[in-house]
Amino acid sequence: MKELRNPVAIRKLLGDIEEKARLLGRTPRLMEVCGTHTMSLFKHGLVPLLADAGVEMVSGPGCPVCITPDGIHEAAIGLVSETEGLTLATFGDMTRVPTRNGSLQTAVPGRGSRIRIVYSPEEALEEARRDPSRRVVFFGAGFETTIPAIAFTAKRAAAEGIRNFSILPALWLVPPALKAILEAGEIAVTGFVYPGHVSAIIGAEPYEFIARDYGIPGAIAGFEPGDILLAVRSILEQTVEGKPRVALEYSRAIGREGNPVARALMEEVLEPFDAVWRGLGTIPRSGLRFRKEFAGLDAAPTYGLKPGEAHRDLPGCRCGDVLRGVIRPEGCRLFGKECRPDSPLGPCMVSYEGACLIHFKYGRERRARP
Repeated sequence: MKELRNPVAIRKLLGDIEEKARLLGRTPRLMEVCGTHTMSLFKHGLVPLLADAGVEMVSGPGCPVCITPDGIHEAAIGLVSETEGLTLATFGDMTRVPTRNGSLQTAVPGRGSRIRIVYSPEEALEEARRDPSRRVVFFGAGFETTIPAIAFTAKRAAAEGIRNFSILPALWLVPPALKAILEAGEIAVTGFVYPGHVSAIIGAEPYEFIARDYGIPGAIAGFEPGDILLAVRSILEQTVEGKPRVALEYSRAIGREGNPVARALMEEVLEPFDAVWRGLGTIPRSGLRFRKEFAGLDAAPTYGLKPGEAHRDLPGCRCGDVLRGVIRPEGCRLFGKECRPDSPLGPCMVSYEGACLIHFKYGRERRARP
């Protein structure tokens, strides 16, 4: 880790990047897909350093809390507000997402109901085990990183016959979203910095169509400053050579094949469907839902929820445009004014991986420095 933060090594990498960027004759625009990469880029001051080296970084749709449409959040709010004796368990960020119906944090639970913040779906399942008379719903959002844990919990609940447990899924697949961004043609992307967490599960193969069909290079990166710069350098090398591929610059942690066991579990429990993403609309085969054998664990039909019917953002919120890379957070008129971390008007200002929160927390700080 020390090597990946070594100032001498960082300067050398930035020098290599600047040299390769000059060879291109244009400013390369790279999209970091993962919100954790966005956080690392800003936290370590890499965005202005890369800009000085001639590289523009653009944030992508790599925040599962952010891309989950308001309709699903509102379904969860309605469920816990209108149902008696129910525990709605979810991750902390999910409770603060603002909608036209408020947020889970401001919701008034029905009689005997409560909202519980958990760190894993297993915690929610354990609550259902402890009290079979109490209904427990886990509101789970995630990309391929966390989906295997949710699938494992669902499989265990089914095997144990726990009837008072169900899941409201908001499960998303990254590669179809990248295809949707490319086909929309709203932003010219020179290359992709692919997420290390997601790639630990799916490996490199699911991204290969981007290099093959669109001629756009990419690299899988870890989250230290050196990791990201190695990925950027690799992408520029591929561009200069005219040989796009999917480079693995995170080999200390993952292999090109990812995690076959986790993928097999996802395949067993879940199936893809055409899902709606905030800002991106309906993307073919980009979401996951329970297969028929596990359909009894789906909270939506169990409680008569219709999470797909409303996808309206709050007035003026441009979180969807930020997620597509069409604008930076500063391009939204609400950013830093009406919309702040203590009074967010969109999930991009809520989540730890949200571009608006990251720009507010670190971008303003960097700009203020002499």
